[in-house]
Amino acid sequence: MPALSTSMRAFLLSSLLFCSSFACAQQLAQPPIVLHAARLLEVETGKILTPGEVLVEGERIRAVGSSVEHPSDAKVIDLGDTTLLPGMIDAHVHLFLHPGAEDLQTVIESVPTRVILAEQAAKADLLAGFTAERDMGTEGTGSADTAIRNAINRGIIPGPRLRISGNAIDILGGHEDANSFNPAQHVLSNADYANSSEQIVEVMREQHKEGSDFAKLYETGPDRMVEGVLHTPYQYTAEQLKAAVEEAHRLGGSVAVHAMGEPGTLYAAQAGVASIDHATQLSDETMRIMREKGIFAVPTFAIMEYFAHHRESQDQAAAEAAFLDYKVREFKRQITAGVPFAVGSDVGPFPHGTQARELELMVEYGMKPLAVLQADMINGAKLLGWAGQIGELKPGYYADVIAVKGNPLDDIKAVEKVRFVMKNGTVAKQE
Repeated sequence: MPALSTSMRAFLLSSLLFCSSFACAQQLAQPPIVLHAARLLEVETGKILTPGEVLVEGERIRAVGSSVEHPSDAKVIDLGDTTLLPGMIDAHVHLFLHPGAEDLQTVIESVPTRVILAEQAAKADLLAGFTAERDMGTEGTGSADTAIRNAINRGIIPGPRLRISGNAIDILGGHEDANSFNPAQHVLSNADYANSSEQIVEVMREQHKEGSDFAKLYETGPDRMVEGVLHTPYQYTAEQLKAAVEEAHRLGGSVAVHAMGEPGTLYAAQAGVASIDHATQLSDETMRIMREKGIFAVPTFAIMEYFAHHRESQDQAAAEAAFLDYKVREFKRQITAGVPFAVGSDVGPFPHGTQARELELMVEYGMKPLAVLQADMINGAKLLGWAGQIGELKPGYYADVIAVKGNPLDDIKAVEKVRFVMKNGTVAKQE
């Protein structure tokens, strides 16, 4: 056999490396898959099919029903006494954070270290049944989330499909600035500075150049409770936020804001942001605008519950518990007012892969299980810009499918009992 030329060896090696990826493997012919389970939830209607089946061809769903076609070459996966659901969506995650002192992580840990940890976090979230997520700021690692998203898309590493923001955007001395450190050391902010409309647009353009899908702005903070009522200063005016929204739309993206309370939440609603994250305190006027414009509130109960149980002192824990009680009361007002919700946990400061707790808390604090699942899956898909592609089990949608033990309409805690995960037509987990 004649020796291969150097160029041919290079071509074959590059082809082998490329085709070793998960993405390439998906492009290769593979037999269809039939998923069979005791139940299947139609999220839009709340109807339970018994049994439930999904026919998957390639990366898409071809058919859904109590009984679907079984092609002769199909692989049948019997998932037993489980319920088939669309993959869950977490609209507020921090892949680059982990439990511990958040401000010290961003100072002590190198960017390469944090990228490795983010890869592990993405895998943990996927295996917990979250097949799509929105990463709400890398907390000082700039556009490193671009590499994580792209590596997932290319099949190099496992993880959810992602929308990413890069660093969040903040004012000088704002919520994520290094305010508690020795000023003489010039410790960098965990966010990108922007102190005017012009600077906001300039930063957004730089972030977009580096791969961001949307922009996250800090709109309120620091927070304090005064005689049982939340007080939190705003950071940007409604006009400044509107400039951000207009620029995001020009770029084909959206704006999400960290906003705990008034008047920042009102300014965000007036500007037409896509979501108000945390959204603890919303005035009647703010809620009216949110209903009118379809702006999602993302409550993030799970992080607040975690902080209430994991503070350094009893006084800190008591303050967090009081804040959570206030938030729950306000949440009930928001439900009554008809505010649209999406589900986001703020996972990162608490362990990745455990954030299904967020859905349980939203039920515990007043929503019906089906309403929470619809907020998570249907509204989550809209918020992330994948409406009509994920969030439901329908023909033509991406095959992002999970199976949970039990029936989540009877007991929402079933979402913590994920026995099977498929993303994009490929099995990521099967117990």
